[in-house]
Formats: sequence, structure tokens, C-alpha cells
Amino acid sequence: MTSVEKTGRRSRGGFDLNRLLGENGALLGLVVLSAALWIMVPSFGSPQNLLNIGVQAAVVAVMAFGVTFVIISGGIDLSVGSVAALSAMVGAWSAADVGLPGGLALVVGLLTGVAAGLVNGLMVSFGRLPAFIATLAMLSIARGLTLVVSQGRPVGTPEEISFLGSTVEAGPIQLPMPVLILIGMFLVTGFVLTRTYSGRAMYAIGGNEEAARLSGISVRNQKLIVYALSGLFAAMAGMMLAGRLSSAGPQAAVGYELDAIAAVVIGGASLSGGVGRATGTLVGALVLAVLRNGLNQLHVSPFWQQVVIGVVIALAVLVDTVRRRGR
Repeated sequence: MTSVEKTGRRSRGGFDLNRLLGENGALLGLVVLSAALWIMVPSFGSPQNLLNIGVQAAVVAVMAFGVTFVIISGGIDLSVGSVAALSAMVGAWSAADVGLPGGLALVVGLLTGVAAGLVNGLMVSFGRLPAFIATLAMLSIARGLTLVVSQGRPVGTPEEISFLGSTVEAGPIQLPMPVLILIGMFLVTGFVLTRTYSGRAMYAIGGNEEAARLSGISVRNQKLIVYALSGLFAAMAGMMLAGRLSSAGPQAAVGYELDAIAAVVIGGASLSGGVGRATGTLVGALVLAVLRNGLNQLHVSPFWQQVVIGVVIALAVLVDTVRRRGR
């Protein structure tokens, strides 16, 4: 029996280490990291701290779910942090300065994110701009518009937006709204990826765009949907962040796009497209939140925290590269 036949047999019915690590490596890393931090810091495993980790992960995770759609389809979205800030600012400004009811202001903020995503999609699909350039331009445009609308000052949020960052009581248990929203957006992401035509099209386009086009998929229209979804999820993340702070700030969510992309990659998605899952992105966001929470409790300098997180991201990309070469 040749080595190729042996490998094929292991893949079909036996133990395949590459497949195990490819599909569950991030989850294994999360478990090991959490166990190590629990040993070093006993309070790490307390229910209150675990809820804090969930709240810390929520904004990045929701933003990362939107980026997951883009990366699976073979693109990239660098604008999600600025779009989140712009959407939250427009929502808060609509209520505070324009006088719209809070619920309507929330909808206006979410539609702002969708509009920004559609502009990204138009530039990529019909303008033929590389996704990196198009979304980098939107990063600057959205941040600039945020400063223009706010005049460089924070704007208070209405109750409907502040509610997204509050805590709700379920009997004796207090549940943070960001965690509940995180769960809801996770289920939506999983449904879109696995149960809809657009989800299947994302994988097809990311795997081989020309083959997807020849098979009858409207690649341009699907990319519009992909970037619109990314903008919508970024807007929701921005609303959650503003709700936690009870104000929308012009410099909110700076650098969050890097955390969102990192969460997707750590979760096992391939930057070349065609690979990715909602569960992987969730785990990736939790890895980043657990890492930051644990380093804070260990009193590690914030400067060194950035170094550690950068190393983790580099290792995740390296694992992805090795896995693709193996395939």
C-alpha cells in the first residue's frame, strides 16, 4: 500500500491529525489557554469574569461575523471599525440633533452600515477595485464622516441604543445584552452560511470565482450582498459599543477591524477564500478576549499585550498557510 493510499484511508475512516487541527485547532487552543489562565489566576474561572469575557468578546465577534462572509468569498474588509463608528454616530446624532425617535434612530444607524457596505461592494464588483484598496478608502471616508457629523465630540445615545449595552434580569440571573446579541448574530451567521443560496455562493466564489461565474452564480450581485452584510454587522457592533458607553464617540472602534480579521483567521478561515465557519469565528473572538482578560489579570503591560496578540495572529496565519500547502 502506497503512502497516498494510507493517507486516504486515514482521512476516510481513521485518525487524521491535519483535519483535526484544521477544524478544531482554535477550540483546542481556547481550552488550553483558559485552563492555563485558570491555574495561574483562580478568579479567572468565576462566573462574573466569564460573563465579562463574553461582553468583551461580543463587539469584536459580531463585527467578525460580518468579516467572515467577506473572507470566505475571497475578499477583505478593512473598513468595519470606521463603519461601526459612523453607524453609531449617525444613530445617536439622529436622535439627539435631528429629533428622531430612538427606535427609528437605531434603524437609521443600521441602514448607514448597510449603505457603506453597498458602496464597498459597488467599488469591488463594478469598479473592479481590489477589495483591499476599496475598503481602505472606505475606512478613511467613514472615519472622516464620523468626525464631520459629530464635530469631534461624543454624542449621547437614546435609551433604545443604550439598551443594547445594558443588562437584563432573568429571575435571579443578570444577563448582559451584548452576550445575548452575540448569540443571536452567531445563529444568524450560521444560518446564512449553511442554509441560504448566498451562503453557498460565498464558498463557491471564494473557492474559484471563475468557476462560480460559469456555473451561473451572479458574482457581482453576491459580492454586493456580502459587503452589505459586513456593513450591517459592523453597524450592529457599533451600536453595541455605543450602548455600553451610553455615547457614540468619533474615535470609537479604532483598530477593531484588525481584531475582527484576526478572529476570523484564528478561527480557521483561509485568507485565500472558500473556507470558514461561524463557530470558528466565535472561537477566534473568544481567544482574543480570553487572552486580553488573562493578561490584564496577570498585570501584563498593555504594550506587551499587543506584542502577544500579534504573535498569536502571525501563528494563526502560519498554520493556515501550512494547511493550504498540505492540501
